[in-house]
Amino acid sequence: MKDISPAYTPAAIEFAAVATETSVFFEKAKSFEKTDFLQRTAKLLALLYLKTSMLPDIELQSDEELEDFVTEQDYEFIHQSIGELLGENDTYLETFHPDMPLSDTPIAVFISEDIADIYQDLKNFALRYQIGNEEVMNDALAVCRINFREFWGQKLVNCLRAIHNIIMN
Repeated sequence: MKDISPAYTPAAIEFAAVATETSVFFEKAKSFEKTDFLQRTAKLLALLYLKTSMLPDIELQSDEELEDFVTEQDYEFIHQSIGELLGENDTYLETFHPDMPLSDTPIAVFISEDIADIYQDLKNFALRYQIGNEEVMNDALAVCRINFREFWGQKLVNCLRAIHNIIMN
C-alpha cells in the first residue's frame, strides 16, 4: 500500500482550509468594525498557529522555485487596510526583534505589517495548493512550514500578544 502524500493528509487539508479562510478574512478587513476585526483575528491567528504547528516537516520535491501570486499591491492593500482600521492601535513594542539587544530604545512594529507578512505567505500557499499538482502542493506546504518556523510564526505570536492586549484593555 502506497503512503499518502503529505499534501493529502488531514493536517495538510485542515491547514489549507484555515490558511484560505484567514487570507480571505484579511482581504475583507475594511468591512469590519475594529473590535470585531480584532476579536476574529485573535481567534484565527490562534487557530492558524495550531494548524501550522501540526504540519509535519515536509521535504521539498523540486529544485524549482515556486511561483508567487501575491503582488506588492496586494501586500500594500492588506497592510494599509488593516493599518487604517486599527489606527493608533496598529503599533506595538517588539521585544523579540533581532536588533533589540543592540538598541537603547524600544522598537516599534505594526500589527498591520505582521499580518500582511503572514497573509502573503498564506495566500501564496493557498493559490499554489489549489493548482492541484501534487509536487507543487507538497512544496507549497514545505515552504509555508519553513517560513512559519523561520519568519512569520514569531510575527504571529507577537501580534497576537498585542491584539490580546488591545482586546482586554
